[in-house]
Amino acid sequence: MSQSIDYSSPPPQSGFSIGKLWTDKKSRGVLIQLLATIAVCAVVVYLAGNVVENFQKLGKPFGFEFLQQESNYDINQHLIDYNSQSSHARAAVVGVLNTLLVAVCGIILATILGFILGVLRLSPNWLVNKLAYCYIEFVRNVPVLVHILLIHGILVHSLPKPKQAINMADSFFLTNRGFYMPQPVAEPLFWVVVASFVLGIFYAFWYRSKAIAKQAATGEQSPVFWVMLGSIIGLPILVFMLMGMPLTWELPALKGFNFKGGMALKPEFLSLWLALSLYTAAFIAENVRSGIEAVSHGQTEAALALGLPRKRTMNLVVIPQALRVIIPPLTSQYLNITKNSSLAIAIGYMDIVATIGGITLNQSGREMECMIIVLSLYLFFSLTISAFMNWYNKRISLVER
Repeated sequence: MSQSIDYSSPPPQSGFSIGKLWTDKKSRGVLIQLLATIAVCAVVVYLAGNVVENFQKLGKPFGFEFLQQESNYDINQHLIDYNSQSSHARAAVVGVLNTLLVAVCGIILATILGFILGVLRLSPNWLVNKLAYCYIEFVRNVPVLVHILLIHGILVHSLPKPKQAINMADSFFLTNRGFYMPQPVAEPLFWVVVASFVLGIFYAFWYRSKAIAKQAATGEQSPVFWVMLGSIIGLPILVFMLMGMPLTWELPALKGFNFKGGMALKPEFLSLWLALSLYTAAFIAENVRSGIEAVSHGQTEAALALGLPRKRTMNLVVIPQALRVIIPPLTSQYLNITKNSSLAIAIGYMDIVATIGGITLNQSGREMECMIIVLSLYLFFSLTISAFMNWYNKRISLVER
């Protein structure tokens, strides 16, 4: 006699057990990562406690109160007020600003030169192509420190002394001690000009986004370049004239053995900026070349078949697709510029390493605290650059449907 089986009721569920966390693949992975993180944190805490204890035995308590003491050293280039009576904290701020200055200027110049060289490497002109190739191969295979020392030596030893300075319109002077130029001095109403410049930038990007949406919907092109140029440059100039030109200029003048007044770009900054830019541009050029070559030639042929000129084809078809290949390695080159700026100590440019990681460290004897500050700052700069470039890379990435 057959016995019926009741399939309506679910099978009995077994209770929760710790062993299941290890047998389940996903739970086991999370558990291993959690245990590894706890182990690493425990090791770091142990080492930090050991260091603090050893320092206390040596009579060197761990702390950052030394940053409030007088620095007692001069810095040849500073973007904020500083003298030898300023604190070590202010000296560190000067070093941070000098590092950011050379990093930002280097990134801008290296990007421009890199894109130009990358396009020239693909030029059908044999001479232009080979000149770009020789430059890239020469620069990439010479250490960046050699470039820094070479350019610094050229600037210091080939340019004239201040009394024989190269005079340009009695306002700009080029010497072996720096490039001196007029310094702008803002008057009270100058903030209106700055506000118009900021508003012009916002309007330019708003108009650009609207023009792109309009072109995608109707195919009609708008004068984006001229509108952006007028809003970013034309509007501030117009406001500047209407406000009665609220800006004066402090001219440099030769007094004694050197120029006083105005604004000066020291040879140390110029050497580091040019060397890092020229060196990194060679690597960026190869990234640009590979990115352009990664775009299918059929895309170019299709754009030309539609009647687009070559310049518009490059701007609208090739470059937007090539950026998806260029951006990831470009991020590494931006990080290299920022980190290679630490070589500035070789020519006396006072950056983070030379200030807080050099003279301040030697004077205070707080090597652990100083190195923690230096490492934390470089880590912050690198993570910030990476986060911005990752955001931009995600923004231009191909959206799959």
